[in-house]
Amino acid sequence: MIAEYLARMKKTLPDYAEYEACLALPPYRGVRVNTLKISAEEFQKISPFALEPVAWAQSGFSISEEKPGRTPYHDAGLFYVQEPSAMCAAPLLDARPGERVLDLCSAPGGKGTQLAQAMRGKGLLVLNEKMPDRAKILLQNVERMGVENALVTCADPESLAERLGGFFDKILVDAPCSGEGMLRKEPAAAENWSAANVEMCAARQKKILDSAAKMLAPGGSLVYSTCTFAEEEDERNAEWFVSSHPEFALREQKKIYPHREKGEGHFAALFVKENEGEGDSRRARRDGIPPADKRAMALYRAFEKDFCKVPLEGRFACFGDSLCLLPEEIFDIRGLRVLRAGLQLGTAKNGRFEPAHAFAMRADKSNFASVVSFEEDILRYMSGAELPAKGARGWCVVAYNGYPVGLGKCGESIKNHLPKGLRR
Repeated sequence: MIAEYLARMKKTLPDYAEYEACLALPPYRGVRVNTLKISAEEFQKISPFALEPVAWAQSGFSISEEKPGRTPYHDAGLFYVQEPSAMCAAPLLDARPGERVLDLCSAPGGKGTQLAQAMRGKGLLVLNEKMPDRAKILLQNVERMGVENALVTCADPESLAERLGGFFDKILVDAPCSGEGMLRKEPAAAENWSAANVEMCAARQKKILDSAAKMLAPGGSLVYSTCTFAEEEDERNAEWFVSSHPEFALREQKKIYPHREKGEGHFAALFVKENEGEGDSRRARRDGIPPADKRAMALYRAFEKDFCKVPLEGRFACFGDSLCLLPEEIFDIRGLRVLRAGLQLGTAKNGRFEPAHAFAMRADKSNFASVVSFEEDILRYMSGAELPAKGARGWCVVAYNGYPVGLGKCGESIKNHLPKGLRR
């Protein structure tokens, strides 16, 4: 099918020869510094690989390192491995602290965690992924990056639209697509390409956009993005959207090609909804949120005195035996599949409180009273081994050069409490 694809591109691009030539070159690679945990300037000082700034993303960098995830700084959530052109969509949305923001097709979490950085832990960030297996990967990345104000859901866009009409200030739709921008990075994208698949993707994208339009409040912004070059999925869908939804206006479009800019390929369009009328659900309905169990809260507060320097404030809730600190503006989640609501603190059982890995990875590391830091030994910890004691007793945060990577329990040695699924 690659020959048919190239024939299409030859008709589309006036500089097709340059595009075809670039397909034989290595793909662009990049990382985005997680400014919830460290500034881009500070990360540049400690980065184990060379960094070149990405023009359209303040904390984004191009790299030549093939496996940046090997450094423990990745486990600590100091950066997200993200192809440079994929960083262009989230900044268009201009998410801000205190807003209600939805990333409708969020897995694996690159754009969603980019939005989280812009929101600085304030407001409500709903990160939704329809496919359960991909939603689990999304949750892992949310926890690693220390995002505390997210509601991670696994729902069909249409079902979300039925319950959240006019609820969000801003929505990102990074729609499933034919992946033409990933041909150099993912060979399977070339093998699976077909004109029929392009048409199928374009139709599916329209349905997702219809759902997104219903959930956006008047005056709100919507960004639609893909990692493909197909006009059916990009410009034509943008034209279809404004013609089918006259309350929306197209404000900006961006398209990145690998032979023109330093990115594999991406399309992004910004729409604004007219500020007329009122949303259907602007008031957050919270009657479906389970209250925090009094015994669990008592055990947590007793644990918190030794584990944290400053007590956490906000709204707490119990989901099963798990205690969470909820994000602002959370709505009634009854009947919705929720993988995580806010920051998971831990579980209360057998008369004691056991902290969760997500708690150790929270963005505000300065709040921890006991942090035990390692350098060379950290790879032993990441593989599941115990570490030598350093004088502390009880629960502690295990860190790499001061940046948390997980939990330990200190005694004669530091017992490893890194989740088995995250061990190397």
